[in-house]
Amino acid sequence: MQLDAGELLAFYESPVGQVARRIILRRMRQLWPAVDRARVLGYGFATPYLRAFQIEAERAVSVMPAQQGVVGWPTERPLTALADEDALPFPDAMFDRILVVHGLEGADAVRPLMRQLWRVLAPEGRMLIVAPNRASLWALIERSPFAQGRPFHRGELDRLLRGAMFEPLRWDCALYGPPVGGRKLLRNGAGWEKLGRRFWPRLGGVHVVEASKSIYAPASVQAPTQAKKRTEPALARA
Repeated sequence: MQLDAGELLAFYESPVGQVARRIILRRMRQLWPAVDRARVLGYGFATPYLRAFQIEAERAVSVMPAQQGVVGWPTERPLTALADEDALPFPDAMFDRILVVHGLEGADAVRPLMRQLWRVLAPEGRMLIVAPNRASLWALIERSPFAQGRPFHRGELDRLLRGAMFEPLRWDCALYGPPVGGRKLLRNGAGWEKLGRRFWPRLGGVHVVEASKSIYAPASVQAPTQAKKRTEPALARA
């Protein structure tokens, strides 16, 4: 099940959503402390985070998948488009940075989407993905927006990235506290993060992974019964 844009907006306007945004954005800023003069694309429902990068970027635009619906952002001069996940409306290598939030877990076809993200990312660009962690409470409790759609183990996400010709560079997790709205739990959000990162570093509610674009397809592995042949990486086509 894919949450629609209105439901995601309501979550991020709630007390729990505001705490979750601050925690995840803190991890993003650890990986991307600055995006000076970069062209930035937000895919999925990335606008709660994209606005933090908008001022320093050359340009920042948002694309939301057709099955999710769209919410205008920013309100005064919308820079948001609705698009099919397998046909992003941009030229090749247009963006220096791509931020994907609430994008993979609800995709109808993940691999075509990944190919589109690869296509529009510049050769030296970076992509930052926030995806639900299958091993966390945030992927299990229905009220959580990260419990909608497909969650990922770290190994699954790693294979997905590499299969789409991305190279994972840095991994992190966020959201170690439970996805509930009690005042005490909300006040202790930072404490949950410190405890979780120390004692359960891979059990955060979301994976936060930075990846680069690879221009070489991985070499296939031959079966042991076949004759050995010299293989070289093939130049991939966008």
